[in-house]
Amino acid sequence: MPGVESKWTSESMREVGVRHATLEAAGDLEATMETLVEVPVYEFWPIGKRMVGREAVRRYYEHLINDFMPIQISYTMIEETISPSALSQEYMIEINGPQGPETHRVLGVLFAAKDTTGVLGGERIWGSEQFLRQMIGPIWDELESISD
Repeated sequence: MPGVESKWTSESMREVGVRHATLEAAGDLEATMETLVEVPVYEFWPIGKRMVGREAVRRYYEHLINDFMPIQISYTMIEETISPSALSQEYMIEINGPQGPETHRVLGVLFAAKDTTGVLGGERIWGSEQFLRQMIGPIWDELESISD
């Protein structure tokens, strides 16, 4: 992301990224939303879909906190990588799936907001379609193709 590196440092990216992840894990919707720009972008890979805007992202987090997080059995961070423009976290997540416990490997990349510091531009998440459908929930049908 051109220009981001001049406004962000690895330390500032870590601070806002960890704050965002901590608030999300605690189920604090309002504080989580405060860590994001006014028009956040969330991309989901490899399906090549995204959601754009505060209202969609808020509904995504409402589902994530109220419906998805309660089915999580456990999660383990495998690796974390930081740069001035992104905080990448790879996890092994175990959930109660429709057929019983399931384990999924997921990569989330929180990225710095362009032209500002202190808030995130959004996130890119890699996971299986099965996992993403459960995590995204009712917003799934509203996702737009990234190629559009």
